[in-house]
Amino acid sequence: MDIVVLCEIIMLIIFGCSWPINILKSLKSKTTLGKSVMYEYLVVIGYLFGISAKIIVYLRTGELLHSFWFYLADILLVSIDIALYYRNLKYDKEAGRLP
Repeated sequence: MDIVVLCEIIMLIIFGCSWPINILKSLKSKTTLGKSVMYEYLVVIGYLFGISAKIIVYLRTGELLHSFWFYLADILLVSIDIALYYRNLKYDKEAGRLP
């Protein structure tokens, strides 16, 4: 494995470690207050560009880099947190915490 790919995988693992913590906070708090869903969408867009780069490499070389799977895992985690945001938004509206 190339050192560049290894460094990228380590970066994705470290970024990915923050999402389970965020998911747990979203599950426990049951509120959207203090949370930015726009930020999470931007993160997903960034990850999608990373995946796009891996697909381009695959189409050019026939090699699917290992980091592709870490991007997918991170997108899945962020998507879970986005889904929880909308669940919590419903709770906020029902509780009258939002205008």
